Amino acid sequence: MSLLSTLNDDMKAAMKAKQKEELQVIRMLKASLQNEQIKLGRDLTDDEELTILAREMKQRRDSLVEFEKADRQDLADQVKVEIAIVEKYLPKQLSETEIREIVLDSFQKTGATSIKDFGKVMGAVMPQVKGKADGNQVNAIVKEELNKL
Repeated sequence: MSLLSTLNDDMKAAMKAKQKEELQVIRMLKASLQNEQIKLGRDLTDDEELTILAREMKQRRDSLVEFEKADRQDLADQVKVEIAIVEKYLPKQLSETEIREIVLDSFQKTGATSIKDFGKVMGAVMPQVKGKADGNQVNAIVKEELNKL
């Protein structure tokens, strides 16, 4: 079942249950997917759908950070609700330990020996964790592990 079909089904269920927040987020996700589909002029692949969901999640996480900096707890709470809804459509997120294993494995594959190899390592790690881990978290782990070398 495609993600759009799942979103349509969940949208109907949210309408029936009168869940306004969930309905709003599902509509935004659906619109993002449909806009990309129109832009490309074809159906989206699973990987492209995952990329779009990851982009939506990143936007919400960035907003959360900004709202918390501005001490706008009302908006931060709303974004937290949206993040929880978007997470339902993303694959299971990797733990910090699993990310570390992938990073260390990438060191061996790329031959990384110092912080200068950061770009090579990130290039090897990101395709493996796409949609399963936050890029900022991966970035921090790669830097931390490279500094240990």
